[in-house]
Amino acid sequence: MTRDAQGVQGAQGALGTTGTAGVASGSDKPGARPVPEAPDTPDAARALDTEKLFAARLHAARVRPYLATALFALHPVVSRRVPTMAVDRYWRCYVSPAFVDRTPVEELAGVWVHEVSHLLRDHHGRSDRVARERGLTGPGERLRMNIAADFEINDDAFGDGLVRPEGAVDPASSGLPEGQLMEDYLRQFRLGPRLGDAAWLDCGSGADGVEREWELGPDGAHGLSEQERDAVRFRVAQGIAGRPGNAPAGWRRWAEEAFHPPQPWRQLLGAAVRSAVSGCGAGEDYTYGRPSRRSAGVPGAVLPSLRRRPPRVCVVIDTSRSVSDAELGSALLEVAAISRAVGGRRDLVTVVPCDAAARIAHPLCRAEGIPLVGGGGTDLRTGFARALAVRPGPDAVVVLTDGQTPWPGTRPPCRTVVGLFPRRRSGSSWDEDDPGYEPDAPPAWATVVGIGA
Repeated sequence: MTRDAQGVQGAQGALGTTGTAGVASGSDKPGARPVPEAPDTPDAARALDTEKLFAARLHAARVRPYLATALFALHPVVSRRVPTMAVDRYWRCYVSPAFVDRTPVEELAGVWVHEVSHLLRDHHGRSDRVARERGLTGPGERLRMNIAADFEINDDAFGDGLVRPEGAVDPASSGLPEGQLMEDYLRQFRLGPRLGDAAWLDCGSGADGVEREWELGPDGAHGLSEQERDAVRFRVAQGIAGRPGNAPAGWRRWAEEAFHPPQPWRQLLGAAVRSAVSGCGAGEDYTYGRPSRRSAGVPGAVLPSLRRRPPRVCVVIDTSRSVSDAELGSALLEVAAISRAVGGRRDLVTVVPCDAAARIAHPLCRAEGIPLVGGGGTDLRTGFARALAVRPGPDAVVVLTDGQTPWPGTRPPCRTVVGLFPRRRSGSSWDEDDPGYEPDAPPAWATVVGIGA
């Protein structure tokens, strides 16, 4: 974003006028004749230099080709009520004619990229979510969200042919680290003297989720539908994934998440456990307590009926020294959740703490009463052996581990769910006894869910 004191004063003066935003359209080809504007467009709005504006967009698409689809999906709307340029969640871009007049084409290209980045990264939706989760209300908090979103964009948006607009805010100017997300930055700064000059910022509802009075709203012309917006994001993500070397790290991370959005791991783990204990053969047994209806066809004989007995689950918890105390605490919470997933029958859940050796299989009375002893190396093969030796045998085995372990060479006779604590490589080795050790991935016969990922 850029700032010009005279332009800001002019925009603030225009806030008291009755002129509304008009729609402008045209071609990015230099010298092309713009499409005529609507008859009711105010005369003042006709002063927009569309040739300059679209030349800047074309330059932005040339230097950031992976954003071209998104840049050309934006529909410009002339408005004298915005200080510079702003976007709404429906992919309209509101443009101040005075701002276009006083800003060089190269800087305008940077503003195009900045504004479309708000929409691609769903800053409006994320701002709404974080406001609900953290109880953030009022214009001051929304301004903080706008600034935090700008930090996320501007730390790696410029350079390599894209000129940094005058006055663009970035995390370094506030003493914050680069490469973080809007939600992270929101926790690290408050409005104060250092950010006093940023009070003029207004990137529209596309940046903070709050609709402005000068926006056209959901029923206005030239907005994109939800399906069209998703299609634009998908095509941009495809372009970045196809040539990742041309995009900064922030955009590569965004593209990866666009194809593989974060999943609610607690729900996934619960669903995996429920699927395992309800699978074919799990919890099935014969009983004479209720004779089979087929007995009527066999006079003089009583046939047993097949009944569904409550499933039994054995939870193997990795207690090696590579698993932190916080992760062990999280494992106990998951044990309690697993007991609820099987109907609340704690007597049907057993827990096996295991590092390099498996210990006693503890019946589940209270999750916090399970002694998670260990602290050595990791070999969950002994944990599997101990779990399968429990009598009656389990219908499902759930393993909670960081994955730094050898796995059984053969498939267990029951369903297996693996909950993996997240791990990132440090340098070229893992934190195990052998610096060259790199763990194998969980076997294909296990259902794997990332815990806390």
